[in-house]
Amino acid sequence: MLRLTGLSAFPITPSDAEGRVEAEALRRLLEPLAAAGVDSIGLLGSTGTYAYLSRDARRRAVEIAAETVSGRVPLLVGIGALRTDEAIRLAQDARAAGAAAGLLAPVSYTPLTDAEVFAHFEAVAGEGGLPLVIYDNPATTHFRFAPELIGRIACLPGVIAAKCSAPGPDAAAAGVAVLRAAVPTGFPVGFSGDWNAAEALIAGGAAWFSVAAGLFPRACLAIVRAAEAGDADRARALNAELEPLWALFRAHSSLRVVYALAEILGLCRAEPPRPIRPLPPEVRAEIAATLSGLSLS
Repeated sequence: MLRLTGLSAFPITPSDAEGRVEAEALRRLLEPLAAAGVDSIGLLGSTGTYAYLSRDARRRAVEIAAETVSGRVPLLVGIGALRTDEAIRLAQDARAAGAAAGLLAPVSYTPLTDAEVFAHFEAVAGEGGLPLVIYDNPATTHFRFAPELIGRIACLPGVIAAKCSAPGPDAAAAGVAVLRAAVPTGFPVGFSGDWNAAEALIAGGAAWFSVAAGLFPRACLAIVRAAEAGDADRARALNAELEPLWALFRAHSSLRVVYALAEILGLCRAEPPRPIRPLPPEVRAEIAATLSGLSLS
């Protein structure tokens, strides 16, 4: 069974104004991730704007990614959808196209109850044919998982890991401990929220699900490997070097910033899907200036 640990890199999904995936641009983003040796790739996550893409576009993105990485890196694929039956179909599509696991977020217009979310995971795990990662991202879904609910879902057959929002540095040790106590022994609990991830790893988090790693895998891998080796001082020092990037993420949103960075780096010229707008020129200039002062190789 796939065991999700280490660094999972979450790239954008370059697409045109009609939502058609730009194949060559996506390949240019994915190839460096595989070459760097990331532990997995989180395709069609929140950074990959899964909620804005059609079923056909999402299936095409997985096909392109599977062809590009060619078995070198496991693909985790966002399969969140408003309807349970649609999430099941997306899971089946992703599996057929080469995904190793699905990232399932409880997407809904009407606020969901814990019982509804549990039943949603139970159905998708049972019928989708794809191992699932619990995708806890309250900033986008507006549903917050209690540790008890994560623990219950973690016991479902086919649920293999959890991706949770990293607590703030002062709360990392306690927050990680609570989640690890809620899930079965050995069940991987990883974290997103790049600026808080280093402390979550040091506190015992199994993985970092990283936006920045979608563009800068080697810099992020260095933090993960230091934490895995028990070298907390080095992990913190490397993380501190990236604070200017984290400040940009906090100020302008990581999604908007990485779209700007992808163009600044010459990887693609894609814009985020409307109604999300690109950052204005003065902010892009700030991002370019910040990038020039960072060591991200």
